[in-house]
Amino acid sequence: MIRRTSGIRGLSALGGLLIIVSLLVGCMNRDTHLQATTGEDQPYLSILAPLHFPQPPSKEIMAKIEELTDVRLDLRWVPEGVYTDKMMTGLTTNSLAKVSFVKFSDYHLVKNAIRSDVFWEIGPYLAEFPNLSQLDPEILDQAAVDGKVYGVYTERPSSRQGIILRKDWLDHLGLEEPKTLDELYEVLRQFTYGDPDGNGKQDTLGVVDRNDLVYGIFKTLSSYFGTPNNWKIENGRVIPEFMTDEYMNTMNFMKKLYDEQLINLDFPLTSKEVQRDRFIRGEAGVLIGSMTDVQRLSIEARAINPDADVTLVNRIQGPYGYKVWSIPNFNGLYLFSKKMIPTEQDLRVALRFFDRTMDRDVANLMMYGFEGRHYRTENGKVILPEETSQLRVNEVNPLYSLMIADIGNPNLMEVAQKEQLTQIAEQLSKDNEAFLVDDPTVRLSSPTYDERSAELSTIIGDATYNYILGRLNAEGFQQEIERWKQNGGQAVIREFEEALSQP
Repeated sequence: MIRRTSGIRGLSALGGLLIIVSLLVGCMNRDTHLQATTGEDQPYLSILAPLHFPQPPSKEIMAKIEELTDVRLDLRWVPEGVYTDKMMTGLTTNSLAKVSFVKFSDYHLVKNAIRSDVFWEIGPYLAEFPNLSQLDPEILDQAAVDGKVYGVYTERPSSRQGIILRKDWLDHLGLEEPKTLDELYEVLRQFTYGDPDGNGKQDTLGVVDRNDLVYGIFKTLSSYFGTPNNWKIENGRVIPEFMTDEYMNTMNFMKKLYDEQLINLDFPLTSKEVQRDRFIRGEAGVLIGSMTDVQRLSIEARAINPDADVTLVNRIQGPYGYKVWSIPNFNGLYLFSKKMIPTEQDLRVALRFFDRTMDRDVANLMMYGFEGRHYRTENGKVILPEETSQLRVNEVNPLYSLMIADIGNPNLMEVAQKEQLTQIAEQLSKDNEAFLVDDPTVRLSSPTYDERSAELSTIIGDATYNYILGRLNAEGFQQEIERWKQNGGQAVIREFEEALSQP
């Protein structure tokens, strides 16, 4: 899978590394102190988790979770934009928390560490816990390494990808919501040059992107063009996505956006936070990514401009009809460090915490917050009012990263009413199920890919950026593909094909 590249970010790498190392030293010192001061009656658990919001959840909710679970928590929230770097630094320096989250898109980076006995195999212990024993065996199998279960999974829909755009800009320009790639291009052009905000200035962009070829706009656009999801299997051959015509067509589309300045020209260096901020402030009219971000984006946009009106589109027709890339039904795993959790008794303490978070009282607290403050109930069902939406964003929603198996958890209360945009986003995510593009190699094994995927992804990621920016032509891109093959890519293809031929 292609990730944002280290080459593009090289100028800030040293500074970022120093910050990460200092954070890790602080975390290790805090671990030592807390373990020394925590009594046997209240176990201590450190957890490394991604933060998708500006601030961590409220202290009041965290204190209540600690009270209900009888665990003293050391939640190490890391902004999502730098999470991979922080997690990998902890892995390479053997200084992870007791429990650490690994994103699905980074999972291949840690598989060799799993095979090297860095993390506990938890499969044999799950039957001891009432909730963990009910985890979906199919999802556990999707996430298994060599048939063994190492992590508890966070559950997500197969695809939440779509387009968030300014409806008031469409209305001002007399445009309809785009339904095809050509119509999407025209919206981006008009949003850039048609004065969509009516201020008489040419100061807007069609779309704002960030330095991520997966969760930025590139991969979603590529699925509209019919590009395979990472790999394609054809007549027993395994073909990387970047060796297809559809991938090249996507790069040409992105290059057109770049050349015509319909996209922010600094997108290879733009963080997720800056991307969101430019959309919120009305500098750009389209953001392509997770549709479930729409409610929060709308609230913050309206705080700046009360007339800002946001809508969603999930169906864009390409040359092969409707297509959208998907993930397996887990978007990440919590793994348990053998160094930080030295005994089976300690492992059971950590597993017991996650089992407890699936119980009715804790699960609903983590999902909805405090009744009366963040939500109310009617006839046993949850009401999520528009007026408490921002409060939930600030105090409750960051905890979503910590919830495991929530979609299949029967202990969560049913929602009878939620914010309109959230409801639409969830409906469109379900609609995506009708035209998903799966990665056919999810259950295939390639030792070379697990070992060298970061290096291989950097080669193709840099080549993709450089083609879009006009620094490489088609011939130069093909040369980079050859370099990818010579540096282990051909071995990856061979190993996937061998795995494919096995019964």
